[in-house]
Amino acid sequence: MATEPTSILGGSARNGGEQREGNATEPVDYAAINLVYASLFAGVIYLTRERAQDNPIELHELVPMSAATFALAKVIAKEKVGTWVREPFVEHVDGTPKPEGRRLRRAIGELVTCTRCIGAWSALGVVGLRLAYPDQGKNVANVLAVSGANDWLQAGFKALCSRAD
Repeated sequence: MATEPTSILGGSARNGGEQREGNATEPVDYAAINLVYASLFAGVIYLTRERAQDNPIELHELVPMSAATFALAKVIAKEKVGTWVREPFVEHVDGTPKPEGRRLRRAIGELVTCTRCIGAWSALGVVGLRLAYPDQGKNVANVLAVSGANDWLQAGFKALCSRAD
């Protein structure tokens, strides 16, 4: 009996010669994503260890950095300007992006369409930039934080207008 090769990037998932319907990803696919994240995390810690001691992140910076992470995650996972990141990993079903393919491709599609999931990666980028290049990191965090505040204000304004109508 011929077996179909398995590809971590979207090939056939086999278990004892039977197709595993409905299970388009495997734990190893998420492990690969976690390995990349852990490697980047370790890299940030290692490469910024001296600067972090000289210029640590202050408590008052956490609010703008959190807002920056929110804004960046929303741009990547939801906004039109982030489609270039999502497109290779999603298909559009009724106008809504859904993860496509199987294995690692689908797992990445799940990651880039989830604001909470991509938020962890965004936080790593925001914090890493702040530690590696403190002045530039603060500026980027502030710009993204103001963008996040704008999102909240726009949503509030839209809700207020819809109640008035």
